[in-house]
Amino acid sequence: MPYYVYIIQSSVDGSFYKGFTEDPLLRLQRHNNGETTSTRQLCPWTLVYVEELLSKAEALKREKILKKATRERLFALNHPKNIVQHFTG
Repeated sequence: MPYYVYIIQSSVDGSFYKGFTEDPLLRLQRHNNGETTSTRQLCPWTLVYVEELLSKAEALKREKILKKATRERLFALNHPKNIVQHFTG
């Protein structure tokens, strides 16, 4: 079963949230429904980055790296493994 790290961006203030999940679209829906305390004040959110990993351990390691990234690094993130278009059409 694949795991995904994802980055969403708030339409309110442009801030980013980084996380991991088994289902990026369901996770985005939960963020936008206000089901996540830390993101509910900044809805709506847009999915801007998705990367598939083979294990939960790999996903957690990658999430940790992304959480340390600067805002400038996130804006410049054009990683070849970004598969967000598979989820956004």
